[in-house]
Formats: sequence, structure tokens, C-alpha cells
Amino acid sequence: MTEPVCKKSFSLPQDVARRLEREPNASAYVAEAIRARMRAEDLDAELAHRGMTVSAEGRARAAARRAQVEQDWSPGRRAALRDRSRRAAREMLDGADREAPAA
Repeated sequence: MTEPVCKKSFSLPQDVARRLEREPNASAYVAEAIRARMRAEDLDAELAHRGMTVSAEGRARAAARRAQVEQDWSPGRRAALRDRSRRAAREMLDGADREAPAA
């Protein structure tokens, strides 16, 4: 079953409008971009809930480190580290959920 949709109208800067014109499905493109932003906001909220704040300076440092890693490391090495990090994060979150008192 598909989700109900809602039609919206936006005014966009010319460069953004030109970029969307190249997309075969501009609505899907915009929806995915917004969902990516929502995931980032959810992550920021979860980190804040756990006592970690994310600053613009911190994001810039992380982006610079990531660019250096992408330049220096092979795709396979990056994928292996990403998988290990995701497993560790899941384990950390699962452990925190087990330790949380029942509501």
C-alpha cells in the first residue's frame, strides 16, 4: 500500500530549480533529501539526549577527517570500518535499552 501524498508548491532559487528539472522524478528526489535531513535531525536529537552536542565546528572537523580517510583508504577498508562501527553502535544502543528502567 502506498502512503497518501500531499501536493505542495514552493518557490526555489534558480539553481535549485534547474537541478530539479534534470530529475526524472523531482518529487522523489525532494522527498529523499528531506528524509535525509530528518534522519540527521533525529540523530542530533538522540545524541543530545545522551549528552552529546554537535556543533558546526565539530561537523566541519568530521567532514575534513572523512575527506582525508576517503582519499587515503580503499573503499573496502572504509566499508569494513563502517560495518564495525554500525555493529558497535547497535550493541551500545541495545545495551542502553536493556539498562533503561521500564516505564
